[in-house]
Amino acid sequence: MRPINSPSRTLAQILRFLDHLEEAPELSISGITSNSRTVIPGDLFIAQAGVTPNSRHGAEFVDSAIAAGAVAIISDGKGEINSNVIPIFEVPEITSLIGDLTSWFYNHPSRAMYTVGITGTNGKTTTTSILYQLWKLGDRSAAAIGTLGTVIDDEHYLGTHTTPAAAELQESLAAIAERGVTHTVMEVSSHSLVQHRVSGTRFSLVGFSNLSQDHLDFHGDMERYFQAKKRLFTLNYSDKALINIDDEHGLRLSQEISIPYSTLSRSNPKAQWSFAHYLPTLSGFEVSIRGEGGILIEGFLPLVGEHNLDNALMAIAFAVESGIDPMLIASRMREIRAVPGRMESVNLGQGFTAIVDFAHSPDSVEKILRTLKKSTSGRLIAVLGCGGDRDRSKRPLMGKLLFEIADIAIFTSDNPRSENPQEILKEMTAGLELDKNSRIEVDRAVAIALAVESAEAGDCVVVLGKGHEIGQEIAGVKHPFDDRIELAIAIEAKK
Repeated sequence: MRPINSPSRTLAQILRFLDHLEEAPELSISGITSNSRTVIPGDLFIAQAGVTPNSRHGAEFVDSAIAAGAVAIISDGKGEINSNVIPIFEVPEITSLIGDLTSWFYNHPSRAMYTVGITGTNGKTTTTSILYQLWKLGDRSAAAIGTLGTVIDDEHYLGTHTTPAAAELQESLAAIAERGVTHTVMEVSSHSLVQHRVSGTRFSLVGFSNLSQDHLDFHGDMERYFQAKKRLFTLNYSDKALINIDDEHGLRLSQEISIPYSTLSRSNPKAQWSFAHYLPTLSGFEVSIRGEGGILIEGFLPLVGEHNLDNALMAIAFAVESGIDPMLIASRMREIRAVPGRMESVNLGQGFTAIVDFAHSPDSVEKILRTLKKSTSGRLIAVLGCGGDRDRSKRPLMGKLLFEIADIAIFTSDNPRSENPQEILKEMTAGLELDKNSRIEVDRAVAIALAVESAEAGDCVVVLGKGHEIGQEIAGVKHPFDDRIELAIAIEAKK
């Protein structure tokens, strides 16, 4: 997504911004990208190394970029470029500078609006969605960027990453600002912070939800994972933060950062934002929220699961901080809707509950399973897989939780990607003594059908791991697959 009106920059100006002293022609540049598939005539193409060891270098796509209309290339010097058709310049540190460069190129779009950044292992998408909805209820022009793509005043655009690549992010922010949007919220992943994808972005406020085991295939250990998240909470990105201190890493973060912050807690009255009380119902919670300055917000939150109390509390605190009237929040809170693929119900009139959720880390799996176990009068029948080419250490943890909490545990595939799904299942079930209430079924559609076939009146079938996703990646090929559709098919077949 790009702004309609491109800024007026020249190649010489860009090189001067990068402190690159080599002479360059006063060539007009219409955009900057590191993805050859998005090049349009007049672009500067960045040829850089990929983010994973198996990634191909951008130098391999130079010919494609030129054919698409690139008029100049900046390379990190790590890939061989055999072309002299257009000007080529080498800037070894370009990968870490793309965010700052494109932010400058598009006149620092994040500063043109109230911009919020949210990080944490779980809850980013839901918190982002709730905040976006509160802004819209408050008649603000709003945008959201995250796992579900980009939403600009209810227009949806698909995305490929939780946090877009550096140039793509600044292009999107520029397009959002160009439309006159006043409030934008975005999910900030730990990967994006390490890979400098959010460099050049200035946030009015940043938030920390929680930290639990995930992405250790990338970070190596929990300490480095925490330090990656911590990068967001500096003056490089924002002047103020909201931090959930119920999370041990959040409490630690609050003790280590130097920027001002406000604290949030589900039950600690010493936090600036907390619940005076909350009462669960079949369809949500009656809540009373205390905020800074004596604020009291009372209303009905139509979201199921205690973890959503934390997400809603953070979103409401963000909303008030950004200028939304607490009285409006109280009166219209019941209009908030759940995020697609997050505790999403599939109801075709069957006598049992059917739920799809995105939970794909040990902490999120445990929270969802225990929440549903508590609210289910019958048996909890759960389907779960683990993704390939991702953190292997969490597989036995997730498998153990499935086995111990669910009444019927069905182990299956998630997105195997390049791995053998049978091997992933072996790791998930390592050390478990599976019994008659446990099944291993590598075919996810069959696993979902087995869960539905087992269900009786009063039971709850939950399918975890993929949530809103509409594809399943097997051996490098993405096949159409939607847990919600597969659940519906199985329910219809059972009738």
